[in-house]
Amino acid sequence: MKFSRALIPTLRDAPSDADNVSAKLMHRAGLIRKAASGIYEWLPLGLRTLRKVEAIVRQELDAVGGLEVSLPVIQPRALWDKTGRWGVYGKELLRIKDRKDADFCFAPTAEEVVTDLVRGEVRSWRQLPLLLYQIGLKFRDEIRPRFGVMRAREFLMKDAYSFDLDDDGAEKSYRDVFGAYQKIFARCGLKFKPVEAQSGAIGGSYSHEFMVLAETGEETVASCTRCEYAANVERAEIKDDAAAPKAEDFKPVEEFATPNLYSVKEVADSLGESPEKFIKIQLYMKEGKTPVLALLRGDHELNEAKLAAAVGTPAIFRATEQQYEQHLGCPVGFAGPQGHPGVETYADFAVRGILNGISGANKKDMHARNINWGRDYLAANHGAKPEFKDLRAATPQDPCPRCGAPTEFFKGIEVGHTFKLGTKYSKTLEAVYLDKAQKPQVMVMGCYGIGVSRVVAAAIEQNHDQDGILWPPALAPFAFSVIVIDEADDARVRPAADKVIGAIEAAGYDVLEDDRDAKPGVKFKDADLIGIPFRIVVSRKTLDGNCIEFKRRGSRDAERWPLDEVPARLAALTRL
Repeated sequence: MKFSRALIPTLRDAPSDADNVSAKLMHRAGLIRKAASGIYEWLPLGLRTLRKVEAIVRQELDAVGGLEVSLPVIQPRALWDKTGRWGVYGKELLRIKDRKDADFCFAPTAEEVVTDLVRGEVRSWRQLPLLLYQIGLKFRDEIRPRFGVMRAREFLMKDAYSFDLDDDGAEKSYRDVFGAYQKIFARCGLKFKPVEAQSGAIGGSYSHEFMVLAETGEETVASCTRCEYAANVERAEIKDDAAAPKAEDFKPVEEFATPNLYSVKEVADSLGESPEKFIKIQLYMKEGKTPVLALLRGDHELNEAKLAAAVGTPAIFRATEQQYEQHLGCPVGFAGPQGHPGVETYADFAVRGILNGISGANKKDMHARNINWGRDYLAANHGAKPEFKDLRAATPQDPCPRCGAPTEFFKGIEVGHTFKLGTKYSKTLEAVYLDKAQKPQVMVMGCYGIGVSRVVAAAIEQNHDQDGILWPPALAPFAFSVIVIDEADDARVRPAADKVIGAIEAAGYDVLEDDRDAKPGVKFKDADLIGIPFRIVVSRKTLDGNCIEFKRRGSRDAERWPLDEVPARLAALTRL
């Protein structure tokens, strides 16, 4: 491809609303342009890289028996109602009506429609296992799109779905795709780590996220320094090591005035007490109508994903001031755990170990001290036995839940997610098969996603310098940039450039020839900005020495290759 005939609108400066490295560089390098909030146009160079990621994904999924399909992005409400997700997905689900006033959605994922497809086509155990995948546009109406294509509303995604006879088969399918993912991200040249994760609105028994390690990542991962354990902080487990204090050590409850002191820190500072002595109360509404209390130690933070898992639904919402008054009888900041027998309550493990704790008195401007579990309150689920759960966000001070060794935290960018779904969708949508005894059995499912457009951005976040992008060779829009200089002034330049380009293409590389009538410095800066891995310069100066100049992106030093050695040098390069 000739630069002069291509659409590569490089920019000196990024748009003012580009808010991370990849967004800035993708705009400056002419890979994307913004059409609307969270919606982007992919220009030729960006699309070339996108297609290279797609090709790697297809090859590795095909290698484990995947079959590519194309499923509709506009899906009927009826299927989503059957699984209960029409309401659970909330405002991120783009709901639309057709001319007949029928409800549809622009799918953010395809569990319902693919399960319905398989339900209608698979009858016998002989047709399983089955792994179907597609690569296509998805839409999630993010409340605050940011970071360019990293968290866009419209994005390109690979989603795959496995259907198996039983749990053993589903486990094998899961491991097959898990292995394929490891190969995909390794071939993309990414440094990554698979970690345990929450299943969220997708559901299922367990899941893993594939994290690209980058300081600019918006996810935090807890990783053991000794064993293989690693988990998203939303999923990172905390050991239950808090022993309940003895009843003989309980002191009488005392209420005291705390006018205009709302937070744990404010009350702790006024009393000269440690936040560890406090029982922090947070009220949520399950499915918008049922109150749920979460109890935490004062120095800990609630992990909403863990609370949702404990409650049994992702549809939990923070209570309003009015709901605090209605269900707890006091404003926010003055609630305590005592005196709420009708409210579903969950307490974090650490709460059990608080002796003579401090919390709200369930009265405006009042707190209480010497509150103890077992005497003054119970953590109870629907009136059942006392219930303590892992509810808090992990910290670097928490030991590994597997081996007890110290953990370390690092930032990551989620580029893939695998889910063991079980029968969550197949049972609801009646995806069954006849076994060898001709008895109906429910299929066991898995679900697997890769953010294809997100991989492109993650690669840039992990590979860049002050001059621009440093593409992993497998993802670069072009492997070589051939910069032609002095063509108008020296008749030797064009034939030599054509010969070099022919040799590069014969070696199996794609080439961007910069034939523009521009200053050499401009061409060099654009080649570095775009991130093309290898650069060759053909000019009067190089030809005077009967050679060309070869330089790797990111290297300070250039090499001189004799013209007649170019094919051999390229052949050696392919073996690197």
